[in-house]
Amino acid sequence: MKYIDEFQDPGLARRLLDEIHSTVTRPWALMEVCGGQTHTIIRHGIDQLLPDQVELIHGPGCPVCVTPLEVIDKALAIASRPEVIFCSFGDMLRVPGTGKDLFRVRSEGGDVRVVYSPLDALKIAQQNPDREVVFFGIGFETTAPPNAMTVCQARRLGIRNFSLLVSHVRVPPAIEAIMRSPGCRVQAFLAAGHVCSVMGMGEYPGLAERFGVPIVVTGFEPLDILEGVRRTVAQLERGEHTVENAYPRAVRPEGNPAALAMLEDVFEVTDRAWRGIGVIPRSGWRLSPRYRDYDAEYRFPVTGIDTREPAQCRSGEVLQGLLKPHECEAFGTACTPRTPLGATMVSSEGACAAYYLYRRLDMKNTSPLEASPVG
Repeated sequence: MKYIDEFQDPGLARRLLDEIHSTVTRPWALMEVCGGQTHTIIRHGIDQLLPDQVELIHGPGCPVCVTPLEVIDKALAIASRPEVIFCSFGDMLRVPGTGKDLFRVRSEGGDVRVVYSPLDALKIAQQNPDREVVFFGIGFETTAPPNAMTVCQARRLGIRNFSLLVSHVRVPPAIEAIMRSPGCRVQAFLAAGHVCSVMGMGEYPGLAERFGVPIVVTGFEPLDILEGVRRTVAQLERGEHTVENAYPRAVRPEGNPAALAMLEDVFEVTDRAWRGIGVIPRSGWRLSPRYRDYDAEYRFPVTGIDTREPAQCRSGEVLQGLLKPHECEAFGTACTPRTPLGATMVSSEGACAAYYLYRRLDMKNTSPLEASPVG
């Protein structure tokens, strides 16, 4: 399959690994921003095939994981209303709020439905004119354009019983927050290729220059990850800090002009809280005033929320790259995919879910061969 098989070639992977081993002369700490990249790394054992001097730190690149608890609790309150049909992607249904999740709301009689796109939710609104249909719009820059397009479509068609509960976040401000955080050890970034395919690369040179870190835009297959590591290590060894595009088959420097125009029209930049991290200035989007009628937070004001994170959950440290999942005392015991304490254990892009799925229960006792290496 084009762009799949050739980017999982074990022979090419070995050559890239050999080059990385021959290049590195000192310890380096790299952060992959995207949770999809984290799953590729753990699934194929890439982190264990790299030289001991190269450490991969898992970043906050899982949109489900960073959706703040307050927004989850608002979603639970809105979904519980009898006049509401609440629509969401499936991986949000098991994300724990304070005391319950959307599955529990559904079991208690709430009309909670899994959809595959926001346009599915809009269609449900058309079919149910006497109900209020709310779509849970979360994600990074990749999912924001289709959500924006759906709002435009709702306005064009005159559909008034549709709204978005928005919790969109932006990657570049998160990178800046990571670099400014006390104890940060990150020396380079593997940037998320799908984000850059929408937004382009324009915000990254300033970050690379300001913090002296190489940033390499990287894809999601094993060879994509290895090529990103190879380029970042080469820059670090040379003392450079530039932005490189290692994913040119999908990313253009200017991004997607049509998607950018849609975002500019529908959303406005705002401060946004990240679960386990806190508020990051200008790190999110909300619907702009001209589309306020489609904002579920204004249509269904929710007050009196008392959010409480489980005391045992350390997912915030995992999201900041301060802790590996298996280093949390609750990992694999009190916290499992069936009994999650935090979103990082249930999301398809969560670091804790990756470690549990691929049996990284104890890194000291796991060899690269046991971790399903490339090929």
